[in-house]
Amino acid sequence: MSNLGPVVWPPEPIRTARLVLRGSEARDRAAFIELLASPEVHTYLGGPRRRAELERELPEVPEQWPGSFVVELDGAMIGQLLLRRAAESHRPAARGKADLGYLFLPRAWGLGYAAEACAAALDWFDGALPGEPVILATQSANAASMRLAAKLGFTEVERFHAWDAEQWLGLRPPRPASA
Repeated sequence: MSNLGPVVWPPEPIRTARLVLRGSEARDRAAFIELLASPEVHTYLGGPRRRAELERELPEVPEQWPGSFVVELDGAMIGQLLLRRAAESHRPAARGKADLGYLFLPRAWGLGYAAEACAAALDWFDGALPGEPVILATQSANAASMRLAAKLGFTEVERFHAWDAEQWLGLRPPRPASA
């Protein structure tokens, strides 16, 4: 994956009805470790990383790069949103497009936070990089992620087999630039 593009980072925090999307801070490190070490979170992502490895390797301020949003609820991190440029090694339909990804702690599942946060990040993206499509890839067995993709306006481009499972690739068409 490569940089998102010519955006000012981090942007001003994005506020929704319940959440704040912002750049990473040192206070988020423990939540990042919990997120990346969670077997539940990584059920469809190839498995969790080892906590001891994360403790050693994560910098004081993890995931501090353009396109990485911390999702905060009541002052605490509950997840991460990622908007990155898909690498040349990706599927042909994905190459060079912005790729949306998300990880949420299990305690935040089923409450609409992912939909709220993703919609806000996509609105920000539309303003920062107007006229660009966004892709999303998930395992087709991940029913919650498939429902979220549909709710956000992604439609299927292709299915393919990778990482020992069927994968789904969706596209959200470019939004017209605001006048």
